[in-house]
Amino acid sequence: MDRSSHNRPRRIAPFVAVAAAAALTLAGCSSGSGGKKTEDGADASSTGKASTPRMTVALVTHQAPGDTFWDIVRKGAEAAAAKDNVKLVYSFDPNAGNQANLVQNAIDQKVDGIAITLAKPDALKSVIGKATEAGIPVVGINSGLSDWKDLGLLEFFGQDESVAGEAFGKKLNEVGAKNTVCVIHEQGNVGLTQRCDGLKKTFEGKTQILNVNGVDMPSVKSTITAKLKQDSAIDYVATLGAPFAPTAVQSVGDAGSKAKVATFDLNKDLTKAIQAGDIEFAVDQQPYLQGYLAIDGLWLYENNGNYSGGGEQPVLTGPAFVDKSNIDAVSEYAAKGTR
Repeated sequence: MDRSSHNRPRRIAPFVAVAAAAALTLAGCSSGSGGKKTEDGADASSTGKASTPRMTVALVTHQAPGDTFWDIVRKGAEAAAAKDNVKLVYSFDPNAGNQANLVQNAIDQKVDGIAITLAKPDALKSVIGKATEAGIPVVGINSGLSDWKDLGLLEFFGQDESVAGEAFGKKLNEVGAKNTVCVIHEQGNVGLTQRCDGLKKTFEGKTQILNVNGVDMPSVKSTITAKLKQDSAIDYVATLGAPFAPTAVQSVGDAGSKAKVATFDLNKDLTKAIQAGDIEFAVDQQPYLQGYLAIDGLWLYENNGNYSGGGEQPVLTGPAFVDKSNIDAVSEYAAKGTR
C-alpha cells in the first residue's frame, strides 16, 4: 500500500456507511506484546469484496476478557473488513499501558489504519502521536468522544456518554425511581464516569456511586448485594454494561431487595431478560455499527479521501432505549450477535 496516500490533503466529505452482514472466520494468535490476544479477520473466500488493493487495519480496544459487548463490535468490524478487502487484526487489553503497547505493535507492523478506543486517553496520547508521525490514520470508537479531536484522530464513531447518562436519568424519573445506585465496573474509565455523572445530573432522586471489580463477577455480585442490604431504600440499580445486569438481578434476590435493574448496553442474553421482565430497560449504543463504521471509514479515507463529520463532528451511534415496547423488533438481531 502506498503510504503517501495517508498524507493527502483532507477534504470535507461526510459519508453515510450502511452496515452489511457478512460472515468472517477469525483465527486466533498471540500478539507481540506479552502474549495478548490478537485475531486476524478475513480472506479471499468473502463474496462481494471491493476490488481495491488489500489493506491491513488494526482494531485495538480496552476489552476485558469475557465482556460480550466487544463480540458485537468485532462482528461489525469483520463485516466491513470482508466487504472492503481489509485484513482485520483485532487485539485488546483493559490495561491502558498494555493497550498502548498493542497500538505500538500495529505501528511496527506498518498497518494501513488503526481504530482505537480511548477509555483512558492520557495513556494513549504518546502512541497515537507516533502513529500520526508514521502516516497511519487513526479513528476512534466507543470511548473518547471528548478527546478524539485533541488527540488528532481522523474521526470518531460512538455515543456521547454524558448525553446517554442524562437520558438514562430522565428515564428513571419517568418510571418513578427515587434512589438509584450507579455501578461502575472499571475505575478510571472516563466513559463510565460520564454515564454516572450524566445520570446524576438529570435524575431528580438520590444517586449513589458504587465501584466494583468488573473482572471478578462473584465480587461484583457480593459488592452489589452488600450495598442493597446496607440501604434498603435503593429502588433501582443502574449497571453500565450488559454482562453486569443479570448479576445485579441476582444481587437483588440475594439481598431480599425490591430494587429494579436497568442497564447500559445490550446483548442477546439481556434481550431475553427484558422480555422476561427481569431487566426494565437498556440503552443501546449499537456497537456493531461502531465496529463497522470504523473499518469502513478507514477504507473510504484510503481509497477516496473521505472522512465523516469533516474531522469536526463525531458520528453518533446512540443512545436509544430498548424496553418491552420494542424488544421484539431488536431480539432477532441480538440473537445473531449483531445488536
